[in-house]
Amino acid sequence: MTRIPALVIAVLAATGVAAVPAATPAAASTLPACHAADVAVHYRATDSGAGHRYGRIVMRNISSHACRSGGFGGLSYVGGGDGTQIGAAADRVGSWQAFTLQPGQRAYSPVDEVVAQNYPKATCRPASVDGFRVYIPNATRSKFVVHATTGCRNTAVHLLSHKAFRRF
Repeated sequence: MTRIPALVIAVLAATGVAAVPAATPAAASTLPACHAADVAVHYRATDSGAGHRYGRIVMRNISSHACRSGGFGGLSYVGGGDGTQIGAAADRVGSWQAFTLQPGQRAYSPVDEVVAQNYPKATCRPASVDGFRVYIPNATRSKFVVHATTGCRNTAVHLLSHKAFRRF
């Protein structure tokens, strides 16, 4: 327990301010981080318009234990039938918060895809995409998610952006 000096208590009591020791996130810190083996990952399209397609990468805890997560994962297009990255990795948008994912619970990362055909062929250098390479937050092993589309080989063209994972 945190000890508060008597002088501080006297000053706080005289001003009517209560002092409460800061809580430690002991329970959260004892949970293991979610790893790629703990989750199943898939993509769900949600909407489209004005040269964009919207969807979400969804991860579901398939393990028998709770794990902690939160933040940005990694997201990129891959193709060539061998996992070769196509174009630039996704830009990260917004802020994030940590959360606990219980067995069976899901979290998602909203995705915005710009349609490659919005760019001239010479700029884009179109390439067939087999799907996404997805890293969940803080993981070092990726997951492959089928998502056939067209990407741009030019890494200066940023077709993908996504927000941090959050629980449903």
